[in-house]
Amino acid sequence: MTAENWLEAVHFGDDGLVPVVAQSSLSGEVLMVAYADREALTRTRETGEAHYHSRSRGKLWKKGETSGNLQKVDEVRVDCDGDAVLYVVRQHGPACHTGAPTCFGAPTGAVLTRLVQTVADRARTRPAGSYTARLLAEGPARVAQKVGEEAVETVLAATTGDDTQLANEAADLLFHLLVLLEAKRLPLDRVFEELERRKR
Repeated sequence: MTAENWLEAVHFGDDGLVPVVAQSSLSGEVLMVAYADREALTRTRETGEAHYHSRSRGKLWKKGETSGNLQKVDEVRVDCDGDAVLYVVRQHGPACHTGAPTCFGAPTGAVLTRLVQTVADRARTRPAGSYTARLLAEGPARVAQKVGEEAVETVLAATTGDDTQLANEAADLLFHLLVLLEAKRLPLDRVFEELERRKR
């Protein structure tokens, strides 16, 4: 299906609507589910910003119109039966009207996303006995040193040919890198955005 004809593949229900799932293009997280009619899909295609049909108000709705939490649409996909649509989006601000990152509460999808949440929770609550909390208390310079140590250990494991050891050291490296991002208050999405920028 080409970018020009995806709209023609949509099969609307008897009410003239089709369910639309919004998914983060950076994390892969499902952000929300809403509905769209032909007008909303057309406006989405024309503007590159997510539009839906508000069933409660009975009218066109641009996501973030009042809140500023816009969704820039990177890609639109139609499922194999044509009865559901996927918006792959860059979410600006929280997706949910409650202020939550997603309409399903805290992000739960990707392993790195869940680990970022755990590290942030340790930073906030500083539970006794937490290695993460202790490391964060030592400051960014110490965390950066640990990242360097883990990077060296990952390289050494890679050169030995031991895949189990490499997996363990790579996990340690990723964990400490996420702790460093938390120590510097740099969101993981900033890293995802940079990786996305580089692929072009």
